[in-house]
Amino acid sequence: MFAFKHGLPRWWLPAAGLALVATFAVLAGRFWHPYYGFTKFVQLDEADQRTGIHEIRDYPVFAYAGFNGYDGASYTQIAFHPLLRSPELQPALGNVPYRARRILGSALAWLLAGGEPSRIASTYAALNLGVWLGLAALLWRVLPVTDARSLLAWTGVLFAAGTLHSVRLALTDLLAATLVVAAIWLGECGRTRGALGVLATAGLARETALAGVAGLWRGPWRSGRSWFANGLRAGLVVLPLLAWMLYVRWQAGPAAQGLGNFTWPVVGWIEKWGATLVDFDRAPNFRWLNFTTLLALLGLSAQAVFFIRRARIESPWWRVGLSGVAMMILLGTSVWEGHPGAATRVLLPMSVAFAVLAVRERVGAGWVAAGSLSVFSGVLALWQVPHGPRDLAAGRFAQGAYLVRVEHGWYATERSGSRAWAWAATRGSLVLETSPRRAGSVAVRLQLRAFTLRAMDVCDGDRVLWQGIVGDKRQWIQFDLPLPVDGRATFEIRSAAPGVPENNRAAARALGFAVYAVTLD
Repeated sequence: MFAFKHGLPRWWLPAAGLALVATFAVLAGRFWHPYYGFTKFVQLDEADQRTGIHEIRDYPVFAYAGFNGYDGASYTQIAFHPLLRSPELQPALGNVPYRARRILGSALAWLLAGGEPSRIASTYAALNLGVWLGLAALLWRVLPVTDARSLLAWTGVLFAAGTLHSVRLALTDLLAATLVVAAIWLGECGRTRGALGVLATAGLARETALAGVAGLWRGPWRSGRSWFANGLRAGLVVLPLLAWMLYVRWQAGPAAQGLGNFTWPVVGWIEKWGATLVDFDRAPNFRWLNFTTLLALLGLSAQAVFFIRRARIESPWWRVGLSGVAMMILLGTSVWEGHPGAATRVLLPMSVAFAVLAVRERVGAGWVAAGSLSVFSGVLALWQVPHGPRDLAAGRFAQGAYLVRVEHGWYATERSGSRAWAWAATRGSLVLETSPRRAGSVAVRLQLRAFTLRAMDVCDGDRVLWQGIVGDKRQWIQFDLPLPVDGRATFEIRSAAPGVPENNRAAARALGFAVYAVTLD
């Protein structure tokens, strides 16, 4: 017999929590690629790939077409050289001192990868997946989750825009916020030294995390001795970041202070409201994106109102939340702009503090729901998985991983779910890359289909690797392909027969054959 409470079995909360963890695993897991790993998260673009350090060209890192770069691409490159001694970093990043202040994630990736260059980028890209799970476990205990309302608050943090955008863009905000939560919890448990150490570490992930020191202050609040001790605590948590910044200055020169991220009180917040409402008319094709941004802004505003209305100076979580409110009203345009904007990440400790107080003070479910409105923007961040426009196939084989891209002669790659294929008229070249990259020979299997029955060749330059007849049903062929030292080989599929129009329209493509799959043995 099950033990029931309010008509539900006792185990429904753990089951619901596990189901939500599984939901996150599915959403994030779709970004894994057999060749690139999770490096789609780091948002490296073509410009970064051209001008970046040589390691991001020597090892598999997914590159976005055009200009789509983000800070995660810089942190990934720093992870290869966390001591900042590579002369390639400055031309690659443009502003090493500014990027290198948030060293913790990059340093952790280097340590977890054992300093092995082939694993560093993929390790950094996947770091926030582990951090998310750590926050999920920690927050389950800190809230604590005991009923539907606290489960909603837990979900509102873990699927918040700031949380999932940190994962999607491989940024340091989630790591910093998780360490702030751990520090405040340790402080509540009376482990002050450990709390100060953890919070000081959080400052190396993101400097704004140090505002959480307010949660470690102690009263009485009218005592000068208390404020002296609180000032000492603040000084202690700043020391590691200060020491690191001095090292960065020694290695890479002075850093920009980033004061442009702040402005006059509430000016940035008001501008964000105006821009969000105007976007519904200015960008009607992105209505869902605009709507989820509006919900995220409403959620942050509701959290701020909650802390302003409910003064609880004795509560460390209220003090953390109020420090977030103070930061919120000073944030500038550059932090608010975008969908939903970096503010959702910067203010993540405030969002956690809201959830904790809302649960512990047993406020109405309406407050919890209002403060959790950014989950729609959060889920949207992981909804669409990008694909390389020329990537045709990828997988694992005995020697590592491989990637096949279409080159000259092909029409645009077509996709349906996880399947991809490409058509050509009379000839098309394919590029095969392996990781690790080494010389050798591989057995390649292609799944081909011809628009009409025709003779076909597969060639490596002037050398014929395979010859045969291919019909209008898919069939597998196999040949051995030599790999040069860099593990990158180009081969061409040819047909002497001309392509056939695919339909009667004037713009019909002339189709000869298609490649549907590539595997290596």
